[in-house]
Amino acid sequence: MANFHLEQSRLQSLQPALIFRSHVLAAIRQWFTEAGFIEVETPVRLPAPALELHINAEPSGPEFLRTSPELHMKRLLAAGYDKIYQMGPCFRQGEWGHLHHPEYTMLEWYRANADYLDILRDTENLLTHVHSALRTPHSALPIPYSALPTPHSALPPPPWPRFTVEELYVRHAGWNPVTAYDAERFEHDLITLIEPALPRDTPVFVMDYPAAAAALSRRKPGQEAVAERFELYINGVEITNAFSELTDPAEQRRRFEECARKRKAMGAPVYPLDEAFLAALELGMPPSGGIAMGIDRLVMVLLGATSLDDVIAFREDVRCKT
Repeated sequence: MANFHLEQSRLQSLQPALIFRSHVLAAIRQWFTEAGFIEVETPVRLPAPALELHINAEPSGPEFLRTSPELHMKRLLAAGYDKIYQMGPCFRQGEWGHLHHPEYTMLEWYRANADYLDILRDTENLLTHVHSALRTPHSALPIPYSALPTPHSALPPPPWPRFTVEELYVRHAGWNPVTAYDAERFEHDLITLIEPALPRDTPVFVMDYPAAAAALSRRKPGQEAVAERFELYINGVEITNAFSELTDPAEQRRRFEECARKRKAMGAPVYPLDEAFLAALELGMPPSGGIAMGIDRLVMVLLGATSLDDVIAFREDVRCKT
């Protein structure tokens, strides 16, 4: 009973942050509607989650909870959809920390006949719109607008700075992962050297990753060792992961199979190939750009909070105890 009262008190104290979060979601949907996107929904339980080296799916009976809606959304692109987006729950097994929860809210959007630079401009325009909306009085809110937190992180007008992975690692870590990729060293230096060196007074795009670190991304023309991928950081926190999407079915199958071999060698679960997705690629998917944005992290950084617990109503650890 004591734990229940503590949780009720926590929920009451979270009300301004959760109303702020609701306002963020409304502003996101407004931007997509005005930009001509359609909102879609795809399955949450999957027989074949996307194979990624260090991401484990949560079992759900004989299937798995999705780690991303990506593969189903790409099937819509292959079926002729042009501009689509989705916000909803995703799951990753064993992810805990102030920036990681096993259940989280993901925003993904895709453009046909586009690339990662088109998605980059979308990202700048969307977040500028959201930031502006959060500073605009809203008469329909259930508490006075003046009682809401105001956005903490600065969002200066775009364009925002862009740095390549190569230049960041050469400058701050003393090596070039594009020409000599080492996955373990890459991740270690990212956390200890690269992310702490990123500017905090503006959003920053980190561009052009080693091809080995972008299993679902197209390679950069004329630079086979580089993938057309970017991540956006705000106040040192990674918010998005974006690609020019790989559309070659043979290459995609090869990368999935290579990932499966590596996961097996690591002792990690190996999921079936998503043959329906690969068949859609065989039928033809247009050149496309796509992105995943962590909504919980976005709300957290806009509030100036330090933990996802500050912007999520019901935490997994609390649900497991009640």
